[in-house]
Amino acid sequence: SITKNDDNGKKKYFIKTTKQKKTKMVNATKSTASSARAKSSQSDKSKSKSQKAGLQFPVGRLARYLRDGKYADRVGAAAPVYVAAVLEYLCAEILELSGNVSKDNSKLRITPRHIQIAIRMDEELSQLLSEVVIVSGGVLPYIHRELLPEKKKKKKKSSSSEF
Repeated sequence: SITKNDDNGKKKYFIKTTKQKKTKMVNATKSTASSARAKSSQSDKSKSKSQKAGLQFPVGRLARYLRDGKYADRVGAAAPVYVAAVLEYLCAEILELSGNVSKDNSKLRITPRHIQIAIRMDEELSQLLSEVVIVSGGVLPYIHRELLPEKKKKKKKSSSSEF
């Protein structure tokens, strides 16, 4: 038998058979410590930083943005994880509130108007996003009291027997 290494570093065995008169290739790997480590590393898929942190937002991309943005000379490993967690929380909060607004209006789809109403009705989000303009968000419905028509006061008919 003749051995050769293939592209992946595995040893391939070529066995000559007399019956078929052609070379038969058999994939076999020797059970050594190095091949066992290679198998375990291949079977365990590598996890992204977002998966390790249990987040949906891309931690690696935010790390790249922090580095490329030159916000600081050095960026720690925990900084992009923290930023991703904060952004994910804010998005979840806004989506939850705007989903409630769209449900109140008996709509299935969240529109910019629903997002605008949700943000402006929440005190903390309104303060955080006070300088933000949401395109096609409109304004909050509000009519000043003095502009509303006056309610008619019902006069009680008093009896004339007072005198």
